[in-house]
Amino acid sequence: MSTNVNLLGKGLKYLAVLIFLFIASPITLTMGYKALNKFKDTPKEYISYLILAAAAILLVFTIFFAFKTFKILLKAIFNN
Repeated sequence: MSTNVNLLGKGLKYLAVLIFLFIASPITLTMGYKALNKFKDTPKEYISYLILAAAAILLVFTIFFAFKTFKILLKAIFNN
């Protein structure tokens, strides 16, 4: 039972992207809510809704990407 080094390298690259997503997702969500508070009752209010929609999509993608990343890492460490 040896470790698949190529697959482990791919998993670690995915893990680096996942850490970035873990940081970027909540920051984007916070920016959206702050924009919604600032642009209340102004014509620029649609910008805050666009930021919130992008943050929601980013959060869902982050959760999906986390499962995918850990599946690759587990497959690399524990060969089938």
